[in-house]
This record gives sequence, structure tokens and C-alpha cells, in this order.
Amino acid sequence: MFNFMQAAGAAKGGFDWSMIIMIVAMFAIVYFFMIKPQRKRQKEIENFRKSLTIGSHVITASGVYGTVKSLNEGQPYITIEIAKGVTVQIDRNYVYAEGTQQQPQQA
Repeated sequence: MFNFMQAAGAAKGGFDWSMIIMIVAMFAIVYFFMIKPQRKRQKEIENFRKSLTIGSHVITASGVYGTVKSLNEGQPYITIEIAKGVTVQIDRNYVYAEGTQQQPQQA
């Protein structure tokens, strides 16, 4: 069986390491510019979710601003108040950011 890479290497008189070095460099670039920052962001979000307390201002994945009213320990959801007297239950995994003290005014 004839292998093109072996034939190309044999024609030069040795194995060509530049191709392997280029592939390793590409994987290193992808790791340090894409994978590592994404993992760091995920850890920050997870730590934020663990540090939620009653009264925390949050923003959900859908862009809804609210205040945490109940953490419902042992449950996969929390209760947030989105307007005076209006509460909703939302999955903890959909709380992404800490909201500001001033919530948007309704028209």
C-alpha cells in the first residue's frame, strides 16, 4: 500500500514536522482564544447562581428584570418578583446576570 505522506517525506529525505507543528499550534490557538474563556465565563455564572440571596436583583435569560423572593431550596427553580405583587417561578439555570437596583419603568 502506497502512502502519499510517506512518499513526500521520502522524497525530501526525512519526515516533515512543520505540518504537525502547525496542527498543534491551531489547536492551541482554539483552546486559548475560545474554549478557556468560555469555561471561565461558565464558572462565573455558576458562582453567581450559587450566591443568590433573597432580595438580589437579577436578569433572566429572556431579559426579564426581577427581585429574588424565594430560593426554594432543594428545588430547581426560584421565585422572582417582576412587578409589585407579580411573582413568577423560573428555573435557576435561566438566571444569568445581576440586575441593577433601578428596574426599567413600565409605560
